[in-house]
Amino acid sequence: MNTFDSEHIRNVALLGHSGSGKTTLAETMMFEAGVITRRGAVEERNTVSDYHEIEHERGTSIFGTLLHTEWKHYKINVIDTPGYDDFVGEVISALRVADTGILLLSSPDGVEVGTELIWQYTERFKTPMILVVNKIDHDKSNFDRTVEQARTQFGRAVIPVQYPLNEGAGFDTIVDVLKMTAYRFPAEGGKPEKLPIPDSEKEKASHLHNELIEAIAENDEGLMELYFEKGELDEDEMRNGLKKAMINHQLFPLFCLSAKRNMGSGRLMGFVDNVVPSPRDMPPQTATNGQNILCDPKGPTVLFIYKTLSEPHVGDMSYFRVYSGTVRSGMDLVNSETGVTERVGHLFLIDGKKRTEVHNIPAGDIGATVKLKNTHANNTLHDKGFDVSLPAIVFPTPKVRTAVRPANTRDDEKLGTALHQLHEEDPTLIVEHSQELRQTLLYGQGELHFVVCRWRLQHRFGVDVEFVEPRIPYRETIQQSVKGHYRHKKQTGGAGQYGEVHMIVEPYFDNMAPTPNVHVRSTEEVELPWGGRLIFQNCIVGGVIDTRFMPAIMKGVMEKMHNGPLTGSYVRDVRVSISDGSMHAVDSNDAAFKTAGMMAFKASFMEADPRILEPIYEVDIVVPNEYIGDVMSDLPSRRGVILGIDSDGHYQRVKARVPLAELDRYSTALRSMTQGRATYTSSFLDYTPVPADVQQKLIAAHQSEQLAEV
Repeated sequence: MNTFDSEHIRNVALLGHSGSGKTTLAETMMFEAGVITRRGAVEERNTVSDYHEIEHERGTSIFGTLLHTEWKHYKINVIDTPGYDDFVGEVISALRVADTGILLLSSPDGVEVGTELIWQYTERFKTPMILVVNKIDHDKSNFDRTVEQARTQFGRAVIPVQYPLNEGAGFDTIVDVLKMTAYRFPAEGGKPEKLPIPDSEKEKASHLHNELIEAIAENDEGLMELYFEKGELDEDEMRNGLKKAMINHQLFPLFCLSAKRNMGSGRLMGFVDNVVPSPRDMPPQTATNGQNILCDPKGPTVLFIYKTLSEPHVGDMSYFRVYSGTVRSGMDLVNSETGVTERVGHLFLIDGKKRTEVHNIPAGDIGATVKLKNTHANNTLHDKGFDVSLPAIVFPTPKVRTAVRPANTRDDEKLGTALHQLHEEDPTLIVEHSQELRQTLLYGQGELHFVVCRWRLQHRFGVDVEFVEPRIPYRETIQQSVKGHYRHKKQTGGAGQYGEVHMIVEPYFDNMAPTPNVHVRSTEEVELPWGGRLIFQNCIVGGVIDTRFMPAIMKGVMEKMHNGPLTGSYVRDVRVSISDGSMHAVDSNDAAFKTAGMMAFKASFMEADPRILEPIYEVDIVVPNEYIGDVMSDLPSRRGVILGIDSDGHYQRVKARVPLAELDRYSTALRSMTQGRATYTSSFLDYTPVPADVQQKLIAAHQSEQLAEV
């Protein structure tokens, strides 16, 4: 195995809409470099990167797969990513450790939905980007249209470095305006013949060459001066200028190729070697304490775990990038999040499912290790005495949720273990065991995300599951003040039970006036775990109820607040004043007053104009201009309230408030009405009363549920 220093390592992520050809390009790059001797195909299920069974079954990438190739004394680490937004966690993880993104555009299809969404993440990371127009040999290839769409969507910083001749079925030639050379490929692809640019193309090539020079010079004062002096930049000056502009996210060079026919991949790999920034060219990583981590193989060892994956017969495999120092087999490193020391055992370079063991991995490189007991994705490992933590990957909030239960109740524990493992491997799949709703909830990025989750639970963990509608965490409260009472009297053969409680129950709000006509002896204010407050006041005069029974009365009130009278939901925002009552010298006890307090509260609550509250979410929808009307007309049908609309480039950003009950399937509906080109985020805002008709339906449904349980 060849060894490479940081200057000769390149880390790239292959990005693009599903079907744009990322996996095929990765395969071609490995074949072109001689790493593999035969090119696989997605259709034949034998590619290096898409090696999981579910990827074979669905014919698309589900996981971000690490592999590498070597090209003219350079090592290129490649992370092949999925194209569906449901698996955006894999894309974000790849962008976190890659130094450059290679964004594939399908020439027949132009700039597709997944491409637009991925670009938003590259903007957030400020990732240097190369655009590659693939499938130039397709019958419906339209290179010029695709380039114009790219420049419209991503800005005029998209600058062509190449363009095709004879695109379509007869494609065989690429004109390179950086090198001012034509490359003609044999029918079977592979190594091209270098030729002068045809006379018929010289004017177009010269025009694009000058545009490229001007774009490079505009972003560098030194090069601008040279350009004015000489009227030209040589190839080395252009390469250096391009590299600097890419690092600063100022230019995005655009190439063309046919990955399937292996036409143009070698030139792309050469550009990656010669122009794409190395790990040492990139700005240093900044730790959470503000310290810069230099990419120095002789520095203190610092590595970042960006992904974990459990492999059959291997166990948990941790994928990492080394940001400083050199990690060696047998090293002891400290986990900055837990303080636990981990022994790094075997080290591997990864090519899909193939693992090649190595003894060390230097700064700038990407690799994997196994059996780290207390280390997870997003953790930093470092040398002892060099306490540093790198920023964690911030994953997007979930868009959809569902409830999950095992088809066989005996698999409860097995399901819990499986879901925990899936979350470890995919942090965008969030698991919640809700005691309130009595359901296990899954939160994800889309319906396909759940389809894959179900498949993995069944085929990998042997758990058949059912996805059911998730319950809504409603709340109950009151709108009026009432007085109520309850006398609990129970006589048995021995000592009986007796307790009488009179109470005033009021809706609570901040800075409300004191309860009229009562003398408050003591007040207990409870911040409820589910939101809101209970204010419990002892207003007893004359000792008709001993103070020692007040905790029992409050316990009875709290018990009913855990199981509200209307729907069994939590009760919030009430003030309870114990104003009168009676007790018995022998039969009164805590149990009696607890029951009396609970029943008095229940009766008072039902007379106090009770209301069901529902969770309202603030929704931020990003939608292309042409679909704004559909989105705007749909929101009111979901009881949504539109707060405003702002322009955001080629998109409109709609802010609205929508009940959670209407959001559970909104992701699917939004994709349908916008052809998948819109996305949204949501966050909890507040609880508000449900409409009267909805309240009646909820109460009726709860009563039916209770009868069914009897």
